[in-house]
Amino acid sequence: MNAKAARRVVSATFFLCGTLIGMWASRIPDIKNATGLDEGGFGMLLLVMACGAFVAFPFTGILIDRMGAAPVSKGLAVAVVAAFTMIGLAPTTPLLAAAMFLSGFCFGALDVAMNGWGAEVEKVFGRPVMSSFHGLYSLGAGVSAAAGGAAIGMDLGVALHFVLWAAMSVPFIVWICLESWPNMDGAAEKSGKAPLLALPKGALVLVGLIALVAALGEGAVTDWAALYQIEDLGYAESIAPTAFTVFSIAMVIMRLAGDRVIARYGPVPVARMSGVVALLGCLLLVSGYSLWVVWAGCFVMGLGYAVLFPLAMSRAASDPHMSKGAALAAVATLGYGAFLFGPPLLGFIGDAFSLRASFGAVAVLTLTLPFLAGALKVRA
Repeated sequence: MNAKAARRVVSATFFLCGTLIGMWASRIPDIKNATGLDEGGFGMLLLVMACGAFVAFPFTGILIDRMGAAPVSKGLAVAVVAAFTMIGLAPTTPLLAAAMFLSGFCFGALDVAMNGWGAEVEKVFGRPVMSSFHGLYSLGAGVSAAAGGAAIGMDLGVALHFVLWAAMSVPFIVWICLESWPNMDGAAEKSGKAPLLALPKGALVLVGLIALVAALGEGAVTDWAALYQIEDLGYAESIAPTAFTVFSIAMVIMRLAGDRVIARYGPVPVARMSGVVALLGCLLLVSGYSLWVVWAGCFVMGLGYAVLFPLAMSRAASDPHMSKGAALAAVATLGYGAFLFGPPLLGFIGDAFSLRASFGAVAVLTLTLPFLAGALKVRA
């Protein structure tokens, strides 16, 4: 068992998953325009994707407990690339909806599985490394979003963009699938396998709420920041992806530094300060005072939200009362559920009021983070 090699491969898995989100975020305005739907209608399509992920969570927990996180991650890495390529190639709205459901299923399942694999590597290292995995996820998202902006500037079609991304993903897929890692859950000491409906219990409820708020903030910027700049603030489409890019850059910076910060100060103080910083970023974004203030708000939001989700997943994987698969699936039900279900709901708010009001709702929820942070402490 080569922990350093496994860490590199898990890092590659997170990076690949991030490039997928960055590509998707950069082309949302084009995909929305192609469907001819308004914010509410497109929000329904996003809800279809969310349903796919929500269905995947409990089954992924069961697979992790039975097969191990590594083999499940490998299979899903292949599936998610194929599924998202179908989004770019879908010729009609019904087929697009089907592709989005499948993509949501594969993406949600892979996120749970690769966090499980990352938690195993973190346990072998004996020190925090989960934040760096998520940092590479954000790096992939930022690089891919910037590439998406360049693709828009070159008038590259959505279908060709997605196919090129899939082709460039092949070396990552091969590398991930060739890595050998044992099933560390073959003789689980913690009671309870993942249930059909994965819900957190005890302190994990609060941990799940932390993941929910953090993921909702990230999902809001991913799916709506570009449209907020175009439709509410009147900025050009070509520069709209910049907001997500600077958000991702901030996530990368904080997540790559996060392991050392968490090791020095502990998860609870870091989570509390992160909540305060995230709230400040939300307020800057909602103000819409100028383009630079909006981008600064996205950057500060990225710094604030960066380590919260990695902390929640590490806490879930080390829960003393549930199996790893069950705990990860339970927290993911709230966390990734918010990442995927939240943006469609924000779309409905945007359709009824404005996208500024949608980001205002995110700010209100962010207020709870300093009060929830104490749940991140692991108690025997």
